[in-house]
Amino acid sequence: MSRAKPSAVPVAAKKAKRTGVIAVTPPTFRRERALIKRGVWPVAGCDEAGRGPLAGPVVAAAVILDPKRIPKGIDDSKRLTRERREELFEEICATALVSVAIAPPSRIDRDNILRASLWALARAVRALPEAPKHVFVDGRDRLAVSCDCDAVIGGDGIVMSIAAASIVAKVSRDRLMCRLAQDHPGYGFEQHMGYAVPAHLEALDRLGPTVHHRRFFAPVAASRRKHFGEDDIPAPAQIEMLISSDEAIAAL
Repeated sequence: MSRAKPSAVPVAAKKAKRTGVIAVTPPTFRRERALIKRGVWPVAGCDEAGRGPLAGPVVAAAVILDPKRIPKGIDDSKRLTRERREELFEEICATALVSVAIAPPSRIDRDNILRASLWALARAVRALPEAPKHVFVDGRDRLAVSCDCDAVIGGDGIVMSIAAASIVAKVSRDRLMCRLAQDHPGYGFEQHMGYAVPAHLEALDRLGPTVHHRRFFAPVAASRRKHFGEDDIPAPAQIEMLISSDEAIAAL
């Protein structure tokens, strides 16, 4: 009686089974090259940083990589150390076309976090030095831009251009939060970048919110009620005034 030969198990899978570590494939330039072969160029990738924090803006970035000068080691910014992100940020800015756009907390309060993020992403695409013919964006929502746009879920770990944008957005936002920390000592912005870690929640409860906190995020709203007794529903005119003043963030 003949027996079926067991299928070969990839070496990487065997190693992962032994070590308990799942091998992660880095992003590739495959989708961009497929478009280049069809004559579609420039191709941009875009991503944002800062949807989840209680404070600070959403920072969006768009990047058009030079196919002949792609920095080595580009990956989803979350998989990189802070030091490696900084190094790659400099390399990307030196070899690619890059733009950054910011949605301040007041716009997040007015439009909600998703709409504010999509607004910033589209603004970053429009700010590129050369208009792209195609855009890849991380997530499930396509952008309101004048060229074709593909939304790629988990794109920062799949598409090289999106991964590059994730690095630019993350480093730009981290630098901005470190500068805001100088104006608002005691909150630890330079450590947690505005995220809802215990140290930030304690400072928020003790000191109250700053103008850079997002009014309608639950811990901020609770802090406003405690410190200012506000109902957290500002008039439209107040929101527009805050948006105008928050545009100064972009100059940091």
